[in-house]
Amino acid sequence: MEALLIIGALALFIVFQLKPKRKASKPQTKSKPRSAARKTRAPRQPSTPPPRKTRTDEDVITGKAWVIDGDTIVINKTHIRLSGIDAPEMNHPYGRNSKSAMIALCKGQIITATIEAHESYDRIVATCTLPDGRDLSAELVKLGLAIDWPKFSGGKYKHLETTDARKKMWRADAKQRGRYNEAKHG
Repeated sequence: MEALLIIGALALFIVFQLKPKRKASKPQTKSKPRSAARKTRAPRQPSTPPPRKTRTDEDVITGKAWVIDGDTIVINKTHIRLSGIDAPEMNHPYGRNSKSAMIALCKGQIITATIEAHESYDRIVATCTLPDGRDLSAELVKLGLAIDWPKFSGGKYKHLETTDARKKMWRADAKQRGRYNEAKHG
């Protein structure tokens, strides 16, 4: 029993000896009151908007794609949303079909994503193309597994929609029209 007490005391002693020592705090210097600091500042100059960027290599990402769903891929750890289309979510009708089609299109291919100016739910929005120049968004719309989103595409893919696409993907269509609340309907 005495041996255990000695070992315990020795262990505590070692722990406290190895514990990092705190640095002494710096003495506080007197600072000027806020009102005095404001009076000494230079008047604020009107800000000018930054110059518009021209397209550079930084605006293009290339690489193999990991497919998340019908309109989202990951290239080089960057989440990318396909521009101008709306594909069904995974838990909606045709969601899995849309993802499967995207996997078939991207498998073994080097995808080129040309980044656009805005973001959507922490994803970069980009026009993605296959090595042969085909637009991934256009291909999904042609297959009837995504619909054109005119608000973002300007109607670029509308002519490629199959006749039953909006009927099949009624949730995506209703969401575009502001008639479907995902939080309410799940």
